[in-house]
Amino acid sequence: MKTVALHNLGCKVNGYEMDVMQQKLQENGYIIVPFDEAADIYIINTCTVTNIADRKSRQMLHRAKKRNPQSVVVAVGCYVQTGTEQVLQDLSVDIAIGNNKKGMIVEILDAYFASKEQKGSEVEAFCDHDYIIDINHTSEYETMHLDKPGEHTRAYIKIQDGCNQFCSYCIIPFARGRVRSREQEDILQEVRTIAANGCREVVLTGIHISSYGVDFPEKESKLLSLVQSIHQVEGIERIRLGSLEPRIVTEAFAREIAGLPKICPHFHLSLQSGCDDTLKRMNRKYTAAEYMEGVKYLRKYFDNPAITTDVIVGFPGETEEDFAICRDFLDQIHFYEMHIFKYSKRQGTRAAEMKDQVPEPVKSQRSDILLSMEAQMSKAYRESFLGKAVEVLYEESIEKDGMLYQIGHTKEYVRFARRTEEDLSGRIYREVPTGFLEDDILI
Repeated sequence: MKTVALHNLGCKVNGYEMDVMQQKLQENGYIIVPFDEAADIYIINTCTVTNIADRKSRQMLHRAKKRNPQSVVVAVGCYVQTGTEQVLQDLSVDIAIGNNKKGMIVEILDAYFASKEQKGSEVEAFCDHDYIIDINHTSEYETMHLDKPGEHTRAYIKIQDGCNQFCSYCIIPFARGRVRSREQEDILQEVRTIAANGCREVVLTGIHISSYGVDFPEKESKLLSLVQSIHQVEGIERIRLGSLEPRIVTEAFAREIAGLPKICPHFHLSLQSGCDDTLKRMNRKYTAAEYMEGVKYLRKYFDNPAITTDVIVGFPGETEEDFAICRDFLDQIHFYEMHIFKYSKRQGTRAAEMKDQVPEPVKSQRSDILLSMEAQMSKAYRESFLGKAVEVLYEESIEKDGMLYQIGHTKEYVRFARRTEEDLSGRIYREVPTGFLEDDILI
């Protein structure tokens, strides 16, 4: 019986895939231990979205081998896929597994140990290139199933993989390949299983979920049809959508999902910039006006929905005028939350080679301006719920100033606390916020 320590880097899709790998390992007799303990096997699910993510991935691989030089270190995922040559030459890595092969983790480990036993303990560990496929030339969706979520009350459900957008700053299409959608019945089977195990909320996630079903025959299901089918699953009380492309939010789409009571009025619409010239250089497929139209539809059919987004500042060629246009646009939308990123060069992307790179001090200044704006917007949105009834799904306990609180989220993903020692995890209550426990927690 071997011990395994797991560490996940990156997005919610990676998190889902790590949960499935852990489930498979446990089902086959492996013992899961904390990553900061000595283990027989270390599995690092890597990220490659930025150069910094690559560096963090390498650091975790080296840290694992240093912790136990006799251990088997397994590099998995996106950094393996884009940095194959570096990974295979890294002396800290014993096994390299790219995307679309994570579901084979047990078989790969079994084959590794069988080979080592056959050849003798002195044989040098290997990185087998056979576990890294050409991700850009496969149409196969890697089937994975999760029986129990990592979180007790909320489960992330992966519905698709890959991206066809090729934004000029993004390496992910090369790490994840083209769009590959999961069959609807397969998704529903997983949702039913998770619901039967007590999960109340599902979050539909993927690399580009707005593209769900584009690779299916014309008559097959698309995202709206999938959501409508999940809505019928008994036991699921909430359906939350992951990041959406703005152009999927037509008036018909907004009207249809507003008619589904289980849908959470929390929409993450990826923006990146409110300036059309910048959007063109980013190779985004919409204009600021189209984005605004989608937001208006959501606010027309939902009462005070939470609109969140991502914004990149300091993209190559962004002038002071461009930034001012973007800032004014953000002010008009008035988001619940904005994730502000300073543009970071990603080797292998077109943006990294663009002229007129913005100096770091300018990026920092612009980032500070938007972060201040975000804090004010976020506070104002939370304050809008004071004195109004909200529905809270409780998830965990925290202690503050010697008192115990139960913490949960509203359907809009606003945190709420109730002071009680009773474990409310998994229960839904109507509450009326009257103030704040902390800046981001209503009470």
